[in-house]
Amino acid sequence: MARDKVRRNVFALCKVPKGQPGRPSKSLTLEQTRALLTAAEGDPMEAYIAASVLVGARTEELRALGWDHTDLDGRPDEQPPAPPAVMVWHSVREGGDTKTKKSRRSLALPLRCIAALRRRREQQDRDRDRAGDRWQEHGLVFTTRIGTPLDAANVRRGFRRVVKKAGLDAKDWTPRELRHSFVSLLSDSGVSIEDIADLCGHSGTTVTEAVYRHQLRPILLRGATTMDAIFGPGGS
Repeated sequence: MARDKVRRNVFALCKVPKGQPGRPSKSLTLEQTRALLTAAEGDPMEAYIAASVLVGARTEELRALGWDHTDLDGRPDEQPPAPPAVMVWHSVREGGDTKTKKSRRSLALPLRCIAALRRRREQQDRDRDRAGDRWQEHGLVFTTRIGTPLDAANVRRGFRRVVKKAGLDAKDWTPRELRHSFVSLLSDSGVSIEDIADLCGHSGTTVTEAVYRHQLRPILLRGATTMDAIFGPGGS
């Protein structure tokens, strides 16, 4: 179109393909989460599921998590003491970077997650002994039985196995919804959206509200419920 050489934009003649609409994400209830964690006990996916739903790490971050960024003991002698934590500094995204700069974060580990990760390390030691020369060391927390990195298909298969064992329909759930469940459980427990945004590695609450709007308890209700608790229903 420059210099009047082309009088018509050829791109206007192209039909842009329409993608399939994505399935809206949802979150597990408290009871469903408990059932899933119970079903995962002793399963190779136990620690992965625990870290997803109890810590809120993205699935691509967990697949890249190394033991050198996993501290299961903490540093109790420091001032202030440092709790057991995972340093979520990498992902399987191109270049190994996390989704955003704010996504690079260190997250304290709940006790149940610590126990699951300890069992994961013991299982990996057994896998290494069995594999012998076939073992491929990558320093990763979550691997196949010969030490190679998990891919998305590995995660989906393992996750569906545990979901089915928990009495849920495996077709209804995906690994990413563990993170949505993390947000929902925190919100239901009264954790502020600012703290949830930090834990999720978001640059601000706008992203959290946009992506997880169905998992967040409506904040505008708090004023009314608080005043009801203080003054009661009133009237005659």
